[in-house]
Amino acid sequence: MDLQVVEQVAQLTEWVGEGGVVILSGAGLSTESGIPDYRGPSGSARRSTPMTYQTFTRDPIARRRYWARSHLGWRTIGEARPNAGHRAVAELQRRGLVGGIITQNVDGLHQAAGAADVVELHGNLARITCLACGDLTPRELLAERLDAVNARFAASAVAINADGDAELDETDLDGFTVVDCSGCGGMLKPDVVYFGETVPPARVSRSFELVAGARTLLVLGSSLTVMSGRRFVLRAAKDGIRVAIVNRGVTRGEPYAGLNVDAPLGIVLPNLVDALATVSPANAGV
Repeated sequence: MDLQVVEQVAQLTEWVGEGGVVILSGAGLSTESGIPDYRGPSGSARRSTPMTYQTFTRDPIARRRYWARSHLGWRTIGEARPNAGHRAVAELQRRGLVGGIITQNVDGLHQAAGAADVVELHGNLARITCLACGDLTPRELLAERLDAVNARFAASAVAINADGDAELDETDLDGFTVVDCSGCGGMLKPDVVYFGETVPPARVSRSFELVAGARTLLVLGSSLTVMSGRRFVLRAAKDGIRVAIVNRGVTRGEPYAGLNVDAPLGIVLPNLVDALATVSPANAGV
């Protein structure tokens, strides 16, 4: 790390050491787990338009195309493991310095690293919901069913997006078969928020509650391009709550942040944990 980043991380260590931190994480936190982000240095340019809820539910051809891509993408997302950044966040929470975690990610890696009570703004790809009966089932079960009815489907992904949507050649989509709910025959959908859907109000409300009670809102790996996450930074700034951002590249939250650290999360966060090795909830004031 260069001198400027070292000084910024030292300041961040002071803030986090005071406790009362709320984390807002984005796709950049998961890049070191092999999941590309959307806009950062490791991101792959998305060639296809993101699936909207309206298209998914109304267009059978588009729905088949989505499931073929998502079935391939799940092989990457489902096999991903937490990286040093996820583990550092979980450790800070275990020590009582982090009071809440809000994530825009749908990969479940915060929980896999040991974090608890994570607000998943956009849901989780590991769950499948039936739009008719509301039944929730594990993604692994659906993957087994899709493998069984698509034994000859041998396409390979050109690229994977952070939402698990793979890029593949259109000719590879021929013959892919979609399955429905094994209970009621209804339409299945990943339990994630599509474009055109709104984040469930309870999740938004809980996130604002966490931010309102924070000393510091720490943004990790998000460009804050979309309002879904940026609104919490705006609220924190309005309420006089400190904002710190650690991200590779520029973000739309920079005007509102007291600290903007442009450095790899997999380096900054473990160093932060090491520097706070002697800090406990008792002397952190939380």
